[in-house]
Amino acid sequence: MKINNELLKRILSAYGPSGLEGNVSDIIKEELKDFADEIYNDALGNLIVRKKGAGKKIMLAGHMDQIALMVTFIDDKGFLRFTNVGGISPSNSLSQRVIFKNGVIGVVASEKLDSIKDLKLEKLFVDIGASSKEEAEEMVTIGDTCVYYSEPLIDDKKVITPALDDRIGCYIMIEALKNMEKTENDLYFVFTVQEEVGLRGAKTAAYGIDPDYAYAFDVTGTGDTPKGYKMAVKLGAGPAVKIKDRSILCHPRIKEYMIKQAKENSIPYQLEILEFGGTDSGAIHVSRSGVPSGVLSIPSRYIHSTCEMTYISDILNSIKLTIKLIENDIDAPA
Repeated sequence: MKINNELLKRILSAYGPSGLEGNVSDIIKEELKDFADEIYNDALGNLIVRKKGAGKKIMLAGHMDQIALMVTFIDDKGFLRFTNVGGISPSNSLSQRVIFKNGVIGVVASEKLDSIKDLKLEKLFVDIGASSKEEAEEMVTIGDTCVYYSEPLIDDKKVITPALDDRIGCYIMIEALKNMEKTENDLYFVFTVQEEVGLRGAKTAAYGIDPDYAYAFDVTGTGDTPKGYKMAVKLGAGPAVKIKDRSILCHPRIKEYMIKQAKENSIPYQLEILEFGGTDSGAIHVSRSGVPSGVLSIPSRYIHSTCEMTYISDILNSIKLTIKLIENDIDAPA
């Protein structure tokens, strides 16, 4: 199995902030049209790709949306003030380029600061090169959103890009569906919307599908950088099987099944406890009367920046493990 560089670059480069995921959805829909029995967008915009089967109903979820900046005010000189859509960091945003849906590109700049400690979102603005409010309003308007603008870098070892969170989860789900063999399970690959603003798409999709159990796919942090956060996850050691984060205590039956499949198929894996953040599983597992859920996490550095990083080996091993999870029956005798 090799990385499909062309597909991965297209997904990573697509404009898709929370609430405007249509470009990403269209790419995935085109890629999977020959591999699914049913493809549709629900009322909220989630893309649901079904591979029918008579067995257990399994929901797989990865979110299409990315963090963004939304214009709230345009001043007389054409500079744009903004609010965050998702987890925007002032330090990660300063001096970065951003792009709007219509292709307008700007740079995030700051008011004069006495100390870098004073750097906050309200001190930042977007400069699109306009000389007046009227000129700026010809290019953007209040409520328009922009995302970090940077070309994805993919080499033999790593991927560096904005929107790795969570386009890489979407890519893993796509490749798993394309490369899986026969299964009795009834599979729903759900590419969700609005995860970055509260797991909203996963909540409605899980309610509509009512799965027997579910897996979410998302990035997770690492503890392998100099004097970094202490965490037992590192790049290159395989996908991480989540134990808990702030949104979920993963169901022990699902967690143990994931570990079992990794061990039986000689796929390297790690165990993850994330002390901040959550994933779509947080909404899925409390849907209706409850859905036993697990999470396959992709180790990543510099999350919510323009240079999120992961290893190719972890992506490929995530695909391999996902295939085994969906091809097999969780209730099959050992």
